[in-house]
Amino acid sequence: MKDEGIEKFGGTKDVAETHKFNQKNLEDYMAAHVDGFEGPLEVRQFKGGQSNPTYQLVTPNKKYVMRRKPPGKLLPSAHAVDREYKVITALGTTGFPVPRTYCLCEDESIVGTMFYIMDMMDGRILWDPQLPDIPREGRRPIFEAKVKTLADLHNTDYEAIGLGDFGKPGDYFARQISRWTKQYQLSETQEITSMNKLIDWLPGNIPPSDDVSIVHGDYRLDNMVLHKDKPEVIAVLDWELSTLGHPLGDFTYHLMQWYMRSDAGSTNTLLGCDFDALNIPNADEYTRLYCDATGRDGIENMDFYIAYNMFRLAGILQGIVGRVRDGTASNAHAAAMADRVKPLSDMGWEYALKAGAV
Repeated sequence: MKDEGIEKFGGTKDVAETHKFNQKNLEDYMAAHVDGFEGPLEVRQFKGGQSNPTYQLVTPNKKYVMRRKPPGKLLPSAHAVDREYKVITALGTTGFPVPRTYCLCEDESIVGTMFYIMDMMDGRILWDPQLPDIPREGRRPIFEAKVKTLADLHNTDYEAIGLGDFGKPGDYFARQISRWTKQYQLSETQEITSMNKLIDWLPGNIPPSDDVSIVHGDYRLDNMVLHKDKPEVIAVLDWELSTLGHPLGDFTYHLMQWYMRSDAGSTNTLLGCDFDALNIPNADEYTRLYCDATGRDGIENMDFYIAYNMFRLAGILQGIVGRVRDGTASNAHAAAMADRVKPLSDMGWEYALKAGAV
């Protein structure tokens, strides 16, 4: 069984017609603002990237990556490439695995929207969490590297690296529930009863805890680059949803792979796997690894966190569906996301019921 996500979403393609721009403008800008840049410049577009169009910038001596806001009608507070640039640049000073950044351009006359440029990291991006292309003995070390990297992020002193103003400390879950409720309703294309129930139930049932850390917001296997030969994370990518928030919200979102059903299409998960046969930690083992690395005794209220993250992911996917409707989606597979919103909402409500909802 091969990792089909690599074929669908990995690699590059010709720049989509809706995401083309004046490449000469970009080349001139890079010559002035990117240390060591030497043209000529060739531009390709990565197949992945649901939200912000992402480009491979190829020169004779080096490859770079550009992330930009998509053109067209956008949801409020979405596509925050300037925030991505800020957090990646700050984390780079700590040795945390992120690409080197070069410049943030807020001048929309260059390529049509705000963008930033960073190094292209040469390594492996894997999509299927069951790691079908990795030998059995190599799988658990990759999972251990993933969870250690997330724990390192949550253990980072955000104030010491200039990110004290990167978000509002406290009330993270309340603010996230409000944000994704608004985004969902702005993008809504069908009425989903379970989603409406979650919207009503979640705000009044948030566990009492106000820990604060940098949170990635979308920490998953295909948002990281692994070393070519070693089970080591050399770069964490796609920081658009990062902020100051509750580390358990971030970790339990990452844990969704163990709870979500595979969709028999673009998304494989770990639900129902034979973990011993695969040599992959089950959800309890993985949670213990995270807790050990962050000094926690355990995680209470897991049913709430699972319900919340099913709701949040449904809201994110509905936003992609809305961009299909509005003509600004940047991935050819975005329309398929519509079929995942209701199942996620239904699963979220199932966990809400386990957490005491009536």
